[in-house]
Amino acid sequence: MEHVSQTNEPLIQLTVDRVVEDSTTDTRIVVLTRTDGASEHFMVWVGASEGEAIRRALDTSTTPRPMSHDLIKSFGEHLGIKMERVVLTDVKSSTYYATVFLENKGVARTIDSRPSDAIALALRCQAPIYVTQDVWKRRSGQNLDAWLSKLETKNIGAQEV
Repeated sequence: MEHVSQTNEPLIQLTVDRVVEDSTTDTRIVVLTRTDGASEHFMVWVGASEGEAIRRALDTSTTPRPMSHDLIKSFGEHLGIKMERVVLTDVKSSTYYATVFLENKGVARTIDSRPSDAIALALRCQAPIYVTQDVWKRRSGQNLDAWLSKLETKNIGAQEV
């Protein structure tokens, strides 16, 4: 099923490829790739703890006690709320915005979210992640793939995130 944005544009489905450390800023970069086979990347800079939450979801590692995203997932499951999808909906001043789409008893609802929280929750709930055509076009103008390759070369020997 193809999802469309509020402007009826088809959405681009993404999957989280990896989380890398940006040692110059003590942040993490969530690297997303298109599911349609295009080789271009979409990157979102997040805080260290947010990046760790996404990495844990990718690795499906568990913690001794539930983390915030695990708790939210548990609330949803107990209340019969299904996470339908996450959409990266806007970018303003290099800050991305996301919307979480939920369904409960036939009623659809949306919740504004930081992309890092939306992605961490989507991974835990096995919900698809999308970006609007507009946000995809407006991602950073630099050659992201060359920049990412250079960053990963600098991190050789550094602790893996």
